[in-house]
Amino acid sequence: MEAKFKQDHITDKAERYKTFLRQFAPLIEGETHEISVLANTCAALKEAFGFFWVGFYLAENDELVLGPFQGSVACYRIKKGRGVCGTAWERMQTLVVPDVEQFPGHIACSSLSRSEIVVPLIVQGEVKGVLDIDSDLPAAFDETDKLYLEQAVRILAGTLYNHSKPSI
Repeated sequence: MEAKFKQDHITDKAERYKTFLRQFAPLIEGETHEISVLANTCAALKEAFGFFWVGFYLAENDELVLGPFQGSVACYRIKKGRGVCGTAWERMQTLVVPDVEQFPGHIACSSLSRSEIVVPLIVQGEVKGVLDIDSDLPAAFDETDKLYLEQAVRILAGTLYNHSKPSI
C-alpha cells in the first residue's frame, strides 16, 4: 500500500491535520502488529509535517523505553515523572512545551530540540506509551497540534489495542 502524506500544498494547519487523519486511518486499519503500526505512524507524521523528531516511547514497568521513531539518535529509557515524556505519562495528559529549556527536568536527547509535544497513548485507563514530537524551532506546537495529534493517537489506540475500525 502506497500512501502519500506530503501536503506542502495545504497551508492551513487544521486542514493539514484533517487530511492527514483521513489518510492515516486507512493506513493502519486492520493491522495489529504494534511495532509495524507505530513505525508507519512515525513515517506518516514525518512525511506529512516534516517534524524534526517523531517517535514513540513504550511503557515497561516504571520507565518508558524507546520504540519506533524518525529522526536523530534518541534516549533509550525515561523514568516515570522525568522530562516531558515521563511527566506526560505520569499525568496521563498531553503536554505542549514551547521552550524545552524552561521545562523542569527536561531530558535533552538532542541539543537541537527547542519545543515539544507529548501525547500519551491511553488504553482502558492505562498508558501504553507516548507519542513524542520535537521541533528545532521554539513554540512550534499549539492547541491545534494537541487536538489533532490526540485524535491520531485515539485512532491508533482503537485500531492497535482495541481492534476496532478507525473513526475520524
